[in-house]
Amino acid sequence: MYISVRGTPSPAGSGAAGRVPGTVVALGFVSLLTDISTEMVTAVLPLFVTVGLGLSPLAFGVLDGFYQAATAAARIGGGYAADRFGRPRAVAAVGYGLGIVSKALLLPASGLVALSGALGLDRIGKGLRTGPRDALIAGCSPPEALGRSFGVHRALDTLGALLGPVVAFYLLMAVPGDFDAVFTVSMCVAGLGVLLLLGKVAERPAGRAERASIRPREAVRLVLGRPRVRGMVLAAALMSGLTVSDAFIYLTLLDRGAVTANVFPLLFLGTGAVYLAAAVPLGRLADRYGRPRVFLAGHAAIVAAYVVASGADALPMAGLTLGLLGLYYAATDGVLPAATAAMVPGEWRATAISTLQTCVALGRGLAALAFGALWAVTGPSPALLGFAAALVVVLLVVAPTMLGRGERSAG
Repeated sequence: MYISVRGTPSPAGSGAAGRVPGTVVALGFVSLLTDISTEMVTAVLPLFVTVGLGLSPLAFGVLDGFYQAATAAARIGGGYAADRFGRPRAVAAVGYGLGIVSKALLLPASGLVALSGALGLDRIGKGLRTGPRDALIAGCSPPEALGRSFGVHRALDTLGALLGPVVAFYLLMAVPGDFDAVFTVSMCVAGLGVLLLLGKVAERPAGRAERASIRPREAVRLVLGRPRVRGMVLAAALMSGLTVSDAFIYLTLLDRGAVTANVFPLLFLGTGAVYLAAAVPLGRLADRYGRPRVFLAGHAAIVAAYVVASGADALPMAGLTLGLLGLYYAATDGVLPAATAAMVPGEWRATAISTLQTCVALGRGLAALAFGALWAVTGPSPALLGFAAALVVVLLVVAPTMLGRGERSAG
C-alpha cells in the first residue's frame, strides 16, 4: 500500500487506488501521540480506583458512566461547530488542547474529586475533537476507500494506545512512585500532537452562508431526517447500551484469577495489539463487502468475549478474551464513522458522525452503570452472561434492517 505523506487534503474520489491521503496519515500520528499521552494515565486507572482507592465495582461503574456521559454535549457541539463554520481542524485543535490542560491538572490532584475533574476535562476534549477529526478523514478520502482510510488512522491511533502503558511502565521503573513524572511526560507528548495537527494538517475553510442560521438542534434533526442515518443511530445506540467497557472485562479476569494484579496493565496491550493488526484488513473488508456486515460481526465478537471471560480461569482464556475484544474494536471503531460518512452530504458530515458517536457514548455510559449494579448483585460472570444474552437478542432484531438497507453514498 502506498501512503501519501503530503499534508494537503485531496478531494474525495481523486486518490489513486491503494493510496491513503497524507491528511489521514498526519491525523493518525496526531492520534498516536495523543493516545500515548492518554494511555500513560489511564492504563492503571481501573486498578487504582478499585484497589488503590478502595471503591466498589458499582462506584467504578458510576465513575465510568460519568466519563462517557461527559462527552455527549461536547460531541454534538464539536461536530456542529465544525460544520457551521467550516473549520473542523480548528475545533479539533481545541479538543486536543483540552487534553493538555487535563494532564496539567493531574499534577496537583490528590483526591477522587480532583482526579475526576481532570479526567472529565480530558473526555470533554475527546468529545470535541472526534467528530471534526473523522470529518477531516472522510473529506479527503475516496468514498470507496473510507473503511481503509479509517482503518489506517485507527491503526496508528491504536499503536499510540499500545505505547502509552509501556512508556508509563518504564518511567515508573526509572523513578518508582513518581506519578508526577508520568503526568509531566504525558502533557508534553500531548503538546507534540497539537503542534503536528496545526503544522501538518491543512484545511480549506468551507463557505457557511447556507448553514450560519441553523441551530444545533435543527442540524441534528436535519441529519436524523435521513432514514438510513436514523436507523444506523438507533441500532448503534441499542448495541452500545449492552457494550461492557474493557475495564470491567479486565476486572472480571482479575476476579476469576485468570490474571494477576501485576500483569493487569498489560491487558490493554493485548487488546490493542490485535486491534492494531486487524484494523486495516477489516477496514478493507468493510469497503468490499459492506460496512454494516463487518460492524455486526464485530458485535458478535464481543458477545463471544463476554462468554469466554465469564468462565476464564487461566491465562490462555484471558488471551482469547483480549483477542476477541481487539477484533470487536477493529470491526466497529473506524467502520461506524465510515458507514455514517457515506450516508450524508459533506457539509453536515461532522454533525452526523458526532451525533452517532454521542448516542454510542451515552449507551456505553448507561451500560457501565447497569453492569456495575448487576455485578454488585450477581457477581461478574453472571452479569457478563446476562449482557451477552441481551446483546444477542438486539443483534437478531437489528441485523435484518441493517443488512437489508445496505448503504449508498449521499447525494
